[in-house]
Order: sequence, then C-alpha cells, then structure tokens
Amino acid sequence: MYEQQQEHGGEREPTASESGAGPEAGTGPGPGPAVRPLDGFTVGVTAARRAEELGALLERRGAQVLHAPALRIVPLPDDTELLAVTRDLIEHVPDIVIATTAIGFRGWIEAAEGWGLGEALLDRLTGVELLARGPKVRGAIRAAGLTEKWSPASESMAEVLDRLLAEGVAGRRVALQLHGEPLPGFVEALRAGGAEVVGVPVYRWMPPEDIGPVDRLLDAVTGRGLDAVTFTSAPAAASLLRRAGERGIREEVLAALRGEVLPVCVGPVTAVPLQAEDVPTLQPERFRLGPLVQLLCRELLGRVRPLPVAGRRLEIRGHAVVLDGELRPVPPAGMALLRALARRPGWVVSRADLLRALPGAGRDEHAVETAMARLRVALGAPKLIQTVVKRGYRLSLDPRAETDKYGGE
Repeated sequence: MYEQQQEHGGEREPTASESGAGPEAGTGPGPGPAVRPLDGFTVGVTAARRAEELGALLERRGAQVLHAPALRIVPLPDDTELLAVTRDLIEHVPDIVIATTAIGFRGWIEAAEGWGLGEALLDRLTGVELLARGPKVRGAIRAAGLTEKWSPASESMAEVLDRLLAEGVAGRRVALQLHGEPLPGFVEALRAGGAEVVGVPVYRWMPPEDIGPVDRLLDAVTGRGLDAVTFTSAPAAASLLRRAGERGIREEVLAALRGEVLPVCVGPVTAVPLQAEDVPTLQPERFRLGPLVQLLCRELLGRVRPLPVAGRRLEIRGHAVVLDGELRPVPPAGMALLRALARRPGWVVSRADLLRALPGAGRDEHAVETAMARLRVALGAPKLIQTVVKRGYRLSLDPRAETDKYGGE
C-alpha cells in the first residue's frame, strides 16, 4: 500500500445552505426550534488531529459525538535515524524530494534547526526537484522559503508515482518524507524503476495512551449505538480494526460497518484499510472536513423514511424521533421497540418478538409493557402505537397508506 493519508483542512466554514445547517434544513415547522440535519444521530470521531474542529462541525448540526482518537502522532526530533538521514541527504544531495504531509515536513525542518543543520538542509532542498503531495504541504514548503516544482491535483501518492515513473527514475536519488507508516508499494515501484530511495521518518503513529475511548467506540459500533463513524486517516482506520482484533470482536465490528453503522472517510486513501475488508465507504468529492460533514448529513437523512402515523409525520432517527418537525428523545429500549414496529409499519408485532428486540430484557414480557409505556410518554402521542389485544402492538399507520402499501389487516 503506497497511498498516503489525506491532509485535510484549509477550507472555509460552509454556509448554512451548503451544509444543511440553516433553518431550511429542518423537517418542518414545529413548536420548538427547527430540527437540524443530524439531530437524533450519534457519530463516532476517530481523528487525532483536528478532532475538536470536526466534532464542533458535527455538533453544530445536531449530532451527538463520541470522540475516540484511534492513534497519536509521536514526533521524532531527537531520533537518531532522522538525524542520520538528514546528515546523509546534506552530504549526498538527492535529485528528488517528496513531501507527503505538512506536519511532517515542518517537523523535519524544525528538527534540523534544533541540530544546527537547518540552514544546510534548506540550502540543499533549494536545488532539488521538490514535490508536494497536496495544498497543505505546499503551504509548509513555502513557509520554509522553498518552492515546490509540482503537486498532484488529486492529492494522491498514486499520481505522484505515475508522474515519476513516466519521467523515469533510473539512476536518480529520491528522498521520501514518511507519514508515520512505511509506504512499501510506493518505494518498491520506485526501486523497480531504478531509483535509490531514502526514507525520511519524521514522526510515527502510535496507539493512544488511553485505550478506553477506543474500546467504548468499538462497543458502540457492535451494539449499533452509533449511526456513523468518521475516518480522516488510513492509519486511524487500520488502528481501530487492529484494536478490534486484539479484543476478539473484529468480525462483529466489520459486520456493523458493512450494515447499520455508516463509515464515512475524508477521501479514498483513508478508506483503503476498510475497503480491504470489504467494507463499503463513502467519501466527499473534496477531501475536506466541511464536505465530509455535508455528505454525512445527506446520507443519514437519506436513510430516514418518514411514516404517516395517526395523522402525524414520524421520522425514526438513531436515538430520537422527529414528530411533525419536533425532535423527541426516546430511551434506548423505546427506540428498540419503535424500530421493530417500523420494520413492517401497520402490521402487528407480537410481544414475544418485541421482547427479543429489547436489549437484555430476559424472558418477562412485562418488560415490553413497561418499555412501551415509557415510549408512548416520550412520543407525547399515545395514539401512534395501537395495542392489539392478545396479539401485540402496531404502528397506527394511516389507513390510506396502509391500504396502498401494506394491504391492511
């Protein structure tokens, strides 16, 4: 795998109309405030960098956010390997230098300055073919007083590789700033083309010091307590799956991500570890946080099927419902019952089937009656759910909709 994690950021804050955050994004007028696009949904955030910014964007649109950084960045300003590589590149100047991340390139320059080698390194980089993988890296290069020769429009290392191989790399020395993990496929392709490749290890990805939040996120994934999980780097996705494997729940996590829990990645490179496990992912057209949040709003709302029930308009979201444009939080047991009833709207669902839908309810059908009573209170509209004596419960689907779609009873 030679693709590089996506650098993201640098985009202006989306306007209300672009993001779906304005009043027009609500589901209709109601007695309370307009319902926001992500009201009622819970979203997991695995990012280590810019997690607060992403979380704020999600919360502004109504989401409950579960933050669990799946890794941490460990800079290596005192690393002996980086020092040795820097000295070698100063003494034996490369033909090409590839900068892959802004944080990594800045860290390299700062480390060199700390060793008293900053001026010499910048002098050597001035005369080489300097390639920047994306706009954030270009900014770091120019901030150092240098100028890149080229940057791919796709922000993809695959395009960088294609360009180098098309130009020919035989006999050329290429310095590659690594991004925390090796890029073996990329390096092997260059070496097969005849290049000498020197890796520049500026920082590494490490597991988080506190693994507790990651475990809580994994439990929420397997328990379907999340509606979506966001990924902003390939190493974070790989780290999450690795932790799931350590806990023996990897297959359960993958099953959830293939089904009810929506995985959204900032770009196709970030999605590679998930797609390698046959997990379908979504990515915005622009590899930035703003478009990622906009995409999430559209996709989660697109999963909601409004139901005409007892003359009302009912939307079932992750941990809440929207009734005639008003958000109403519902306890977890009530949501479990409501989803079971909504699988076949208008049809009677037995108490035994509803009991199986309740988390940890055991064998006592009175648990269904208790949870149903609380659900009706939360909805504030008891007539939405009809009790069918000796049979169970049903959503009071409007007769016309029931006749047209479900054949009645």
